[in-house]
Amino acid sequence: MSPTPQLTQMALAERGFRGFVPFRELPDSNVPTGHGIYVVIRTDTAPPSFLPTSPAGRLKGRDPSVSTDKLGDAWVDGATVVYIGKAAGQNGLNQRLSDYQRHGDGLLAGHWGGRYIWQLVDSAALLVAWRPTTEDDAGEAEQDLIDEFKELHGGALPFANLRNNGRKAPETDTDID
Repeated sequence: MSPTPQLTQMALAERGFRGFVPFRELPDSNVPTGHGIYVVIRTDTAPPSFLPTSPAGRLKGRDPSVSTDKLGDAWVDGATVVYIGKAAGQNGLNQRLSDYQRHGDGLLAGHWGGRYIWQLVDSAALLVAWRPTTEDDAGEAEQDLIDEFKELHGGALPFANLRNNGRKAPETDTDID
């Protein structure tokens, strides 16, 4: 039996992910404007250190900071992917990632998901990569990648994914003749 493939930068690049740039380089990275999915990667595999408070911006008055104990509980040893997200609806990848960056810079932005990454001491070294999708499959592609991550890591979600979006159960005919 061959070893289970990991979600490494190389494996993601082979699947069509592009970029792999620090957030600060996003404005110069020609991020597509259409729909897609994105990942945030921490290339350092050593256990992380956490900031006691988040530098990220508040959204609707909510403080994005959580305790370092909570962050430690969410950490997934051995994983390089720390967040998986999607850009669908009116906001394409370029706008969604710009909002994510603005949030991390402490500015008001419409991005609350993935906020745990900003409490990593080395958040400036995190890499972001993206893969365009069609409008109809951005959510499906995101969930497929989350499901794969969970399979590789004993059911755990990526560090900064606070919930599993899940799939709606397919409709079935429950009438039995």
